Amino acid sequence: MSIGGDMAAKVSPASVQANDDVLTVCAISLLAEILANVLHEGLGHAATALLTGTKSGVLTTVAWSSDVDSRLVAAGGTLANLAAAMVFWIALRSATGGSVRLRFFLLTSLAFNLFAGTGYFFFSGVTNFGDWAVVIAGLHAHWLWRALLVVAGMASYYGAVLVVGTALVRYVGVARNALGRQRKLTLIPYFSAVFLLCAGGLLNPIGIQLVWQSALPGAAGAHSGLLWLRYYIPKGTVPERQSDGIDRNYAWIIVAVALSLVFIFVLGRGIVLHR
Repeated sequence: MSIGGDMAAKVSPASVQANDDVLTVCAISLLAEILANVLHEGLGHAATALLTGTKSGVLTTVAWSSDVDSRLVAAGGTLANLAAAMVFWIALRSATGGSVRLRFFLLTSLAFNLFAGTGYFFFSGVTNFGDWAVVIAGLHAHWLWRALLVVAGMASYYGAVLVVGTALVRYVGVARNALGRQRKLTLIPYFSAVFLLCAGGLLNPIGIQLVWQSALPGAAGAHSGLLWLRYYIPKGTVPERQSDGIDRNYAWIIVAVALSLVFIFVLGRGIVLHR
């Protein structure tokens, strides 16, 4: 008996007709982006810096700033995102009994962390700016290192698109032929992340230029895979879990609004951290 085929027959019709609440989808997306950003800047950069000798620094939504940071601190943001992506992927695969809201949160968290992590290689290789430009600064044959970042970034980002697209179908339960629902569940997270990161960057104390140097590329650029991943979901990928629509849930919405305000008006203004 083909379990995948049997599940596809049961799940696909429901997935096509499912109705997803825009506010709840937006709320889940905002929470996932807040988490991915804090993991990158807070855990990846700030915590690594403080644990490796930095006395103090300023943590914002767009950067970590301190007097002296090592290559490890520069690489820490990407490494934290990639490690988190692995955790969210395992959690999503294991959430067999989880609600569709929980599974969608795990999926968007996987997407934001994985796209941010792999996209940074390409971004720094092309622009010679950002975390990985700092990592390779001063290395012999600098042009070669930049070229390797570009190639590694393209290959890993394409792999990330395949992982997220496949997970959307298999574990969230959105059928491959449910194009309308796929657009809704990828475009809303994309634009939610762009709005949140740009809003959070406007108040940063380091400089307004970081909005277009860091916040905008980190959202509009890094997460652009959400705009086109539906075209690259492998043929034969079928839902493995039932998926009704994501219905209105005020708990998710209230928490998202509260944390978004903290993200924009508290973390956005910068928090001084001491060792």
